[in-house]
Formats: sequence, C-alpha cells, structure tokens
Amino acid sequence: MESKPITDDMVVKRVNAAVKIALEKNKAMDIPSIVYDRQTQKIYELRSDGSRVPIADRAWKGRYSERTKEKA
Repeated sequence: MESKPITDDMVVKRVNAAVKIALEKNKAMDIPSIVYDRQTQKIYELRSDGSRVPIADRAWKGRYSERTKEKA
C-alpha cells in the first residue's frame, strides 16, 4: 500500500478542525478560551455564553526576523 504525502492544505484543514473542536469542547464544559482576533489585533477571552472580553493588545509588530535586525 502506497502512502501519499500530506499537502499543506490538508494540514491547515486538519488544524482548523481541531481548533474548532477544542473551542466547542471548552464551551460545552463552561471553560473560557483565549483567542486572537487578527482584524483588531487583540487577545480575547471567549466565554461559554458567547461574550468576548478583551485581555491585551498585540505585544510586537512585524516579524521576528525584522525585530532582530533592528536590534543589531
């Protein structure tokens, strides 16, 4: 039996499905989840009742490689 390599698209779909399941599980167990909103660039606590409580802003701007070049 020949195995096919996993593509990047397949990995992304599996990760997204796993995250969705984890968020639903936390909601069912009444455990808050921490999520990042890319549009507002803020970190939120997502509670089981659906409310989003802002916790913090994004700490760093730019890519890691860009930040390390600025320090050097």
